[in-house]
Amino acid sequence: MRRWLLEVVKSETILIVATVLAIISCFVVPPDAEYRSYVHTKTIAQLVCLMLVVCGFQRIGVFRMVGSRLLRMVRTQRGVVLVLVSLTYFSSMLITNDVALVTFIPFAISVLTMAGMEASAVLVATLMTVGANVGSMLTPVGNAHNLYLKALSGIPTGKFLGIMAPYSFVAAVLLIVVISVAFGGKKVSQFADLDGEDIERGVLAPQPDQPQPDEIRLTGYGAGHGGWRVWVYAVLFLLCLLVVSDLVPIWVMCVVVFGVFLFADRKAFRKVDWGLPLTFIMFFIFIGNMKRVPAFYSLAASLVGGHPLEVAVVSSQIMSNVPTTILLSGFCDDWTHLIIGTNLGGMGTLIASMASLVSYKNVTRRYPDRKGRYLAVYSAVNVLFLVVLVGLSWIID
Repeated sequence: MRRWLLEVVKSETILIVATVLAIISCFVVPPDAEYRSYVHTKTIAQLVCLMLVVCGFQRIGVFRMVGSRLLRMVRTQRGVVLVLVSLTYFSSMLITNDVALVTFIPFAISVLTMAGMEASAVLVATLMTVGANVGSMLTPVGNAHNLYLKALSGIPTGKFLGIMAPYSFVAAVLLIVVISVAFGGKKVSQFADLDGEDIERGVLAPQPDQPQPDEIRLTGYGAGHGGWRVWVYAVLFLLCLLVVSDLVPIWVMCVVVFGVFLFADRKAFRKVDWGLPLTFIMFFIFIGNMKRVPAFYSLAASLVGGHPLEVAVVSSQIMSNVPTTILLSGFCDDWTHLIIGTNLGGMGTLIASMASLVSYKNVTRRYPDRKGRYLAVYSAVNVLFLVVLVGLSWIID
């Protein structure tokens, strides 16, 4: 029991902190009818439905199938790393940065082992994490806090893409430069003679007698056998995007997505990270209450002041960018700078974006002697990207 509690505290630290803050704030402002307006139900509904659909894709192995097929085309170490980083960069735009890393970091470690490149695991995982964070910043569905800011501000999807496009593009160019400098053209021939299913089997389940991943239990070896689920989930994902763009009523999405998953894959409901929407709800309650305390509101608004971008970046380094977004949005309506600041704030320290912990845990679990090296490499690379992109924001401004 004690071990279980410790695991819960480690994995849900932000949720626990948010819950404690929400409870304390309820003593400051006792519950009343105004509480009903605190929770941004549109954000919660969109977030839960998107999480379900992405979880469904994950459980039939669609994303790893794409990765295994791409690997057949590479012939050099540089090519392997470019493919792996591209997977997190582009996929995070649609499936969020944390899901991209949960999916592709274990995949990458297995690929590097097959290619004889394990010595580069720390740097590759770091670059993949940066790729996920700078890719996800481009779209409203790439980050949970982007979804919230998009819904709260009412900014059209096209304008949102325009705000973040320069940063995502410059970061992609910088990633290519770093990969080109750090990795050479040494030949890698391990994947040339394998088809997509062989790579999938080698990466996912090299030992058939060990517990098998969801996609193998559901569909057998080879994620290409997802069958009808692939097309159904694709339609559901499109429906979610239409709701985010305010083209379809939100209740339609909720009814259709929940109805389909009750039929197609009920276990997906247990696999979704329910801690994330609960964290949002707790912060909504805390901020809603504290905004009703005049002294606190005036202090918070003055601290944000005329520099929400810089405040968001600095604050994210301490408590990550999701809680920073929710907190600052209660005291600032400069949406453009808040969007930029909270996204750029995902780089820097290891906790600046909680998704980054996914990579750290996977790499250090496999290579426990590389914890110090990982922190050093991660910090150096992230500071480089953060300095370049914050500098770019000052130039654009």
